[in-house]
Amino acid sequence: MNPDDKIIDKMESVLNIMSDFTRLKIMYAIKGKERNVGEIVLEVGASQSLVSHQLKVLRKANLVDVRKEGTKVFYKLADEHVFQLLDICEAHVREE
Repeated sequence: MNPDDKIIDKMESVLNIMSDFTRLKIMYAIKGKERNVGEIVLEVGASQSLVSHQLKVLRKANLVDVRKEGTKVFYKLADEHVFQLLDICEAHVREE
């Protein structure tokens, strides 16, 4: 049975959010490990304001989880499904 229009609409939204170059780099930077904004900035090579903005977008889409420890904030991928989306897309692209 195919998903209904409401599910398709949500899928489109998630895929659109994930399709941004900087967001993909951020997701790979935190894939399998927690990192704070400063660490993500260094790995991604983007400004802190850009990374913070993109993390907010990813959090709103439930693609990234946040954990606070004192004054530090740590980010990680939300769950195994996000890992799988990244892995499947990468494998598909590498097949070309």
